[in-house]
Amino acid sequence: MRHFKRYFITGLLIWIPLVITVWVLSLLIGTLEAIVPAFLTSRYLFGYQIPGFQLLVVLLVVFFTGLAGANILGRSLFERWEDLLGRIPLVRSIYNSVKQVSDTILAPNGQAFREAVLVQYPRQGAWTIAFLTGAPSGEVADKLQGDYVSVYVPTTPNPTSGFFLMMPRSDVQVLDMTVDAALKYIISMGVVAPAPRVLDASGNVVETEDTGATENNPAGPSNGQA
Repeated sequence: MRHFKRYFITGLLIWIPLVITVWVLSLLIGTLEAIVPAFLTSRYLFGYQIPGFQLLVVLLVVFFTGLAGANILGRSLFERWEDLLGRIPLVRSIYNSVKQVSDTILAPNGQAFREAVLVQYPRQGAWTIAFLTGAPSGEVADKLQGDYVSVYVPTTPNPTSGFFLMMPRSDVQVLDMTVDAALKYIISMGVVAPAPRVLDASGNVVETEDTGATENNPAGPSNGQA
């Protein structure tokens, strides 16, 4: 019975990440394919279903939209389109909010989520990992006295929800780990310990392989372990 339990748990550890990965990718692909209008589907164009055709259509539309927006004429058309959306009351508030967030996170020169930090939250003495998102500006910065930074504190195990905080820079400790490693640490609820970063002679970060180390097993899994 002991061997059955050990082998069963080993099988779960192999299948659970694979199944969840396939499920997330299927959900993402299904969502993208659902926005393709019926007249652009392979069944409408060719009379039969081609797997992945709608996803290819979405990728091509996104690519050519970016290509058009990179030139002066396309940029002018998009500015007129945004101005039109800005005149619709409800659409204006939703579109502007989403656009500001996407511009901050997805922009090539954006600084959002570039550093993992350690902060005390939700009380003094309780520490959690957060991400540096910038610094307060405008009226908020005028009201705050001193040097403040903006941080995002994600929840566990779902980091897409969380809390936005503004705190003194002196209360924030920058961590020597990548954002990806910090996300793994948060999602695993502290089970998967981040591997230390290695610097080369020039001071650049050398990519290291994930050893699978955990808090209870810092050395990672060993082959043939009973």
